[in-house]
Amino acid sequence: MSPVPVIIAIDGRSGSGKTTLAIELAARLREHHKVSLFHLEDIYPGWNGLVAGIERYVTTVLSPLRRGEPAEWVSWDWERHYDGEVRTTRPAEIVLVEGVGAAAAAARPLLDAVIWADSSDAERRARALARDGGTYEPFWDQWAAQEAEWLAADDVPASADVHVLNRADGAAPDDVLQALQYLPAVGPALLPELAARDGQELRAERIDATPDAGRLFATLFGSSTNAVWLDSSLDPAGLAPEAAKRSRFSILADDGGRFGQAVRHSSGLTRVSSGQATVTTDGPFFRWLDGVWGRRALRAPEGYPCEFTLGWLGYLGYELKRETGGTDVAATTPDACLIFAGRAVVLDHAAGTAWLLALDTPDAADWLTTARGAVAAASAHGSPAADTPAPPAAPPRFSARDAEAGYKAKVSAAQREIAEGNTYEVCLTTALTAVTSAGPQGVGEHGMDPWRTYLELRRRNPAPFASYLRFGELTVASTSPERFLQLAADGRMRAEPIKGTRRRDPAPGADAALRQELEASAKDRAENIMIVDLLRNDLSHFAVPGSVAVSRLCAIESYATVHQMVSTIDARLRPGTPRAEAVAACFPAGSMTGAPKVSTMAILDRLEAAPRGVYSGAIGYFSLNGSADLAVAIRTLVTRMLGDGTAELSLGVGGAVTADSTPQEEYEEIRTKAFGVLSALGTAFPQG
Repeated sequence: MSPVPVIIAIDGRSGSGKTTLAIELAARLREHHKVSLFHLEDIYPGWNGLVAGIERYVTTVLSPLRRGEPAEWVSWDWERHYDGEVRTTRPAEIVLVEGVGAAAAAARPLLDAVIWADSSDAERRARALARDGGTYEPFWDQWAAQEAEWLAADDVPASADVHVLNRADGAAPDDVLQALQYLPAVGPALLPELAARDGQELRAERIDATPDAGRLFATLFGSSTNAVWLDSSLDPAGLAPEAAKRSRFSILADDGGRFGQAVRHSSGLTRVSSGQATVTTDGPFFRWLDGVWGRRALRAPEGYPCEFTLGWLGYLGYELKRETGGTDVAATTPDACLIFAGRAVVLDHAAGTAWLLALDTPDAADWLTTARGAVAAASAHGSPAADTPAPPAAPPRFSARDAEAGYKAKVSAAQREIAEGNTYEVCLTTALTAVTSAGPQGVGEHGMDPWRTYLELRRRNPAPFASYLRFGELTVASTSPERFLQLAADGRMRAEPIKGTRRRDPAPGADAALRQELEASAKDRAENIMIVDLLRNDLSHFAVPGSVAVSRLCAIESYATVHQMVSTIDARLRPGTPRAEAVAACFPAGSMTGAPKVSTMAILDRLEAAPRGVYSGAIGYFSLNGSADLAVAIRTLVTRMLGDGTAELSLGVGGAVTADSTPQEEYEEIRTKAFGVLSALGTAFPQG
């Protein structure tokens, strides 16, 4: 008896390309494994034999293979229309079974993975008839009716682990192989394939240029369905040293190229799309992240000053708190959206250089040529059209989830929780929402255009952690000034919480007075220090003992629309600690919850009575060298295209409530924090 094999079924309607996919996938797997391949078309007993063929396959083929035994089965002679010779399929390390019904209900308990292949009806018919000629054409409708009847009673697509939209362009086998690596039942068998990916080399080019970042992004990634721009839009020149470091690099990327992927996680389900294939797994997000990130798979090129060496970019939503001590709340947006970038442009604003990064794949040279040209074009003098923002013709009208009286009542309720000793500080939030018209693809001069809105937002309110994220119908535009967590490749950790805000004033004297007022505020200092203590505790869970230190306490930093009070906590990651666990230990940011974190999150769930979504989560990257840099998702506008010609806008705002708070001051604080985004949209804070 042979060792029990890994059995993968490739199912789908006739003409979806299952046979070609199976043959090509087997060829790739045979580079590292012994592989057996079984075709169900060899066992169906005639043109009316779908159901009987499935029964034969499960009993005489799949069951013995599952036990690691050779399968002896009777083939079908399609010329004589009768049973043919007895054949044998031997078990191997990996067994691929393909055909209509390969993943039928009776088969699924015996399978390790199910792949569902699909194509349009017209493509399927043309492909099947081209393959089998006139012998199949008289029976096409007859066989299709059997498929429809079977699938009506057995929803195989809903049970599939991997879905592939097979365009017959040769890309599907590689996409499927990449997707299979995420399945717990299959992944361990594909360690050689994973090792080959980890062994990828990084191609890097340094260009002395200062391209306009907006124009460069529009040129390279403007048509990409999924793309990320981590945009240090605050000019580092003239800033204090610590602020200048946070504003040095911008990263522009999409999920194109050989290894590009897009990830969405919602309520325990993670869906990874890789080209034509999509794989779904269940389990906690941070456990999934630990499996794909944290190993030092790539080293930085010589002379390269940034920590990012390709990897995952996007956001983690606040509702991931279910995995870090919070309760389970469902959001209308995904709990996390990331792309895997196998190619990117990194702008070094301090050095005046652009770095082109790409995994060394067959398509890398063409992309590097394209990127080189885009950098040159975006560096040309003149005012680029991509960076001439125009607000919507009809500014959106926002409504508040909590009217003024309601928000003030919640502030008072939070103070009662503090008085009863249930918490020390409550970071109470609310949301402003609007529904507005959307142009084609969300871009049009008469409707909501998330891209131009972001350009206006960054022009009015530049920030060290600004970002523009596009994930299909979902767009996130943020001008966050606050770092959540930085984790360097060598294990250095840093958190920089913000607590304490004052508006800017156009009159220099009044502006200086507001800054001085914030600096002298005992209440704001108390808020900030409480969060510093919370983050010292969060970092200590996985830090080298004695390495946690506060290097800045209650420093004042000024931005375009606000003054902020900022502190810095440093630590060093304990060697051998899973890096995703270290991120989870600090999530969500204490500056967005209050202290103590877990009990205060429960209080917030009761008071807010609504999910926060992207807001209060984190935006940034997880690099292939094991580093990460994440900002707190504040000053963040989320746009969701609803598919009916409208777009839903959401802006979260909030502030820290302490025993010394006054409801009126807390309400004024959320108005101040909303000003930067609302003014970019040409609208105002809702009345009432």
